[in-house]
Amino acid sequence: MTVTRDEEPAVEGRKAPPGIEAASEATGRKKKSKKKGEKKAKAAAAKTRETAAEPAASAPRKERKAESRAAEAGAQSMLMPPIPSPLTSAELELMAENMAKLVDQGRKAIAAAIGNVDAGGPRSELAASVADATKTLGVVAEYWLAKPDRAAVAQAELYGGLSEIWRQTMRRYTGENVPPIVPPDPADKRFASPEWEQNPFFDWLRQSYLYTSRWAGEMVDKAEGLDPQTRAKAAFYTRLLSSAVSPSNFVATNPELLRATIENKGENLIRGLKMFAEDINAGGGVLKIRQSDDSKFRLGIDLANTPGKVIWRNDVMELIQYSPTTEEVYARPLLLMPPWINKFYVLDLNKDKSFVRWAVEQGFTVFIISWVNPDESKAEKGFEAYMHEGILTALDVIEKATGERKVTAAGYCVGGTLLALTLAYMAATGDDRIESVTFFATQVDFSEAGDLQILIDEARMAALDEAMAKTGYLEGVKMANAFNMLRPNELIWTYVVNNYMKGVEPVAFDLLYWNSDSTRIPRANHSFYMRSCYLENRITRGEMVMSGVPINLRLVKIPVYSVATKEDHIAPARSVFRGDKFFGGDVTYVLGGSGHIAGIINPPAKGKYGYMTGGPVKGGFDEWVAAAEEHPGSWWPHWLQWITAQAPRKVPAREPGGGKLEILCDAPGEYVRVKA
Repeated sequence: MTVTRDEEPAVEGRKAPPGIEAASEATGRKKKSKKKGEKKAKAAAAKTRETAAEPAASAPRKERKAESRAAEAGAQSMLMPPIPSPLTSAELELMAENMAKLVDQGRKAIAAAIGNVDAGGPRSELAASVADATKTLGVVAEYWLAKPDRAAVAQAELYGGLSEIWRQTMRRYTGENVPPIVPPDPADKRFASPEWEQNPFFDWLRQSYLYTSRWAGEMVDKAEGLDPQTRAKAAFYTRLLSSAVSPSNFVATNPELLRATIENKGENLIRGLKMFAEDINAGGGVLKIRQSDDSKFRLGIDLANTPGKVIWRNDVMELIQYSPTTEEVYARPLLLMPPWINKFYVLDLNKDKSFVRWAVEQGFTVFIISWVNPDESKAEKGFEAYMHEGILTALDVIEKATGERKVTAAGYCVGGTLLALTLAYMAATGDDRIESVTFFATQVDFSEAGDLQILIDEARMAALDEAMAKTGYLEGVKMANAFNMLRPNELIWTYVVNNYMKGVEPVAFDLLYWNSDSTRIPRANHSFYMRSCYLENRITRGEMVMSGVPINLRLVKIPVYSVATKEDHIAPARSVFRGDKFFGGDVTYVLGGSGHIAGIINPPAKGKYGYMTGGPVKGGFDEWVAAAEEHPGSWWPHWLQWITAQAPRKVPAREPGGGKLEILCDAPGEYVRVKA
């Protein structure tokens, strides 16, 4: 959490509590003074200050001595948290036995890590990350250290705040009811346990940590002369480091972990290290943090279970056509392009959350691309291959299956970026088979591309290219970990604490299961995407070329429906809005609630989040938002009205393949089952 100056509660004075002042006076009387008058003057002055500052200081001597002893006891108890009742001999024996098992599990975890790490792979990428973090934070440090007085003011602010927290804690130990300097944040689940607030020791830890984290963030914000990229990276690294050193992450400084370890006699740590070793093995030497109980989900049964058939397969994709559930369907088919960074079934999670199933129920003939989970043989499959063998081939297959030449298409995230490039390519080559397009959280301009942009620079790309040259692809766990790093508290440390320290298996959660079902990405594809989009922003600069054809989004004049989400940190709403201005036709921009996944997968039956509409993408983003109209619930019905108004004609329902194509297998197909 970040606590601003305005949010700090008022604290009465910046003086020590009465017990501390009384203790200081008592200690002072024991010292010898060379001058009797000076001694009397100091005593009188001390008495005057005590009388003016704290009424309790004039209390009887016995009460003051009691306060002094309480303060001293409080100060001593600050050195360590409360100790539980002694363990029995049997419990101590069990604890010792479990500690031996813990050492053995630790040995296995280290062996798993060392045994799976390629000496030239992860280490070189880690070195690039550490070097970049050091360089970036060094720039911030240079600003503050360039002028000693500036650094002194910053340090004084930190020390002053920490001293105030210490004094407040001392006052609590003497029995005073004083408000915290850094109030608890109900949204910060790391400190949800009541001990973090009720126990002065843990409250002191919590406040000191949060105050220091806030101070570090302000040092980045206040550093002048930083370019936007450096400032963004410095803020990111500061958040990352702050998250890592939170007292909630360690057994000795987390009351929940202490309690769990003592109650379980250390068995929780054994279970945790066992899971830690398993997760390192699952990631091939890179920790792949489990976020869900994978045993509870089966593809085609619990997830990705909308009935359909695979009607086409090539080197980069399987094409699935879903079975109709209405007697009539819209004549114009719907083709969905999911991202290949994760698997397609984010659009078909289960009966209650499936966009695919809902679209079928509205009367669409739905096709979806299931991208290959590539091995080294697909290393050279780049964006052009995904365009020709993916989207353009899918259009050919759809025409064979339905007899319809014209389709409507929708792309999600990087699938939408590829679709936008394909539309520009088609416009330049006279191909008009896509009549309208929908973009889900899709960027085409990457000048404000969000948090992921922080992790992309030349040094990292060089290390990444070196690693991908050895395997032919990007390991799925590396991309998953990169996304997790953007939200470390929620997606990393929560699971580190629960899994590896509490020893608790995560619960079954379909969305997190999908998130951990990683996909590899071909070397050529990933390198092209990172360099051309994130590093060089070629699309909207007019510098992108696909199969020898210059890409110009102004040529895309078909109707566009673009939905962004308010809390998206991967495709920020502001970035999507900026990119939508480059299309040549009418763009209907819609701003949904929540984030990159939940804001898109937002079925109407849930009645969640809401959305905003405000007409075309004109003017500034903030002005658009200020003038937009808010609506409750899901944006899906609004999209349905938009898309069916374009092509309302209906035809008898179509079965997969249309009797013209061989059915290869049932949905969800084979490619989706390949594990990274």
